[in-house]
Amino acid sequence: MNLDIRLPIGLLFAILGGLLIVYGLWTQFSDPNMYDRSLGLNINLWWGLVMSLFGTFMTWLGRKGATEKPQQAH
Repeated sequence: MNLDIRLPIGLLFAILGGLLIVYGLWTQFSDPNMYDRSLGLNINLWWGLVMSLFGTFMTWLGRKGATEKPQQAH
């Protein structure tokens, strides 16, 4: 079994980040008073963006590693 752990971790962070982005955008317009405690900062949206970027980076590293391994076997 040749599973690169970066792929599932990257997909997990990308999916959870996407969900946080959607939730942050949805609550931004439906309940803007929700973010009064966080000084008006939409923390769900920002952490969703951070998690999505990290997930995309990990997925890219995993795919890059998966494509390089067959070349090293020769």
